[in-house]
Amino acid sequence: MAETEIAAIRDVLASSPRPPDLASRRARLDAVFGNFPLFPGAVAEAVTANGVPAEWTSAPGADASKVILFIHGGGYVSGSIASHRSMVSHLGAAAGARTLALGYRLAPEAPFPAACEDVLAGYRFLTASGIAPTRIVLAGDSAGGGLVLATLVSLRDAGEKLPAGGFCISPWVDLRNESHSMRAKAAVDPMISKAYLDELAGHYLHGADPGTPRASPLFADLRFLPPLLVQVGTAETLLDDATRLAARAGDADVRVTLSIYPEMIHVWHLFHDRLAPARDAIAEAGAWIRAVLSAH
Repeated sequence: MAETEIAAIRDVLASSPRPPDLASRRARLDAVFGNFPLFPGAVAEAVTANGVPAEWTSAPGADASKVILFIHGGGYVSGSIASHRSMVSHLGAAAGARTLALGYRLAPEAPFPAACEDVLAGYRFLTASGIAPTRIVLAGDSAGGGLVLATLVSLRDAGEKLPAGGFCISPWVDLRNESHSMRAKAAVDPMISKAYLDELAGHYLHGADPGTPRASPLFADLRFLPPLLVQVGTAETLLDDATRLAARAGDADVRVTLSIYPEMIHVWHLFHDRLAPARDAIAEAGAWIRAVLSAH
């Protein structure tokens, strides 16, 4: 069944190639995923989090004291609250927590480190409003997964209290884009290529060193970070970003869970309405988030 489902999704992606211009790319992401339904009974509410556009989502039975701060992907140049709204609502339902999705500033209009600053502002909005850090999990996909790590490192370095954990979906954590899987998986990844990532990195970095740890947190000191869950598919050019991240976190004595899904493509979770492994991955993440939040 999974093979048939992922083949159908590959056909959909092949029939709707990525547009060349940035405005059309942004519109395409919102059009493809923005109409997927919320989890049944979930309610979404717009809010401003320390100046950053954001959206609360709460599914039936969610514990209001527990929050997933979600950071969307899109290579730092696209993606939005709308494109990820459905998936985020299902993640919150699986975890029994509210979600706060951030609409951080995008490049090239707002290059590095604007996105990092906005995520820190969103986290501080939560703690200032009375949500205990131990009741917060940071979560994000692709570039958002990189921002999860960058935010955890920044909070630690600033001496601020850390959240209970970090969940990274298909994380992009090395903006040099020189891993083995960039080449080895090029023929099977329908969404992400080295050339595309090089273009995105150029927009985001705006001349900054791609190896700087805040932009490429694979190279950051990961000691003393909270538990991490990293999920990735085997059909991803970013496979090595995930596996190297898990290895480096383990070397730094961080408790890390690496979950690799056979045949899955970049951020397959977004296709949860038609792909069983996407629902499985969301369920796994929900159980992990419940566990790390309950540990405190």
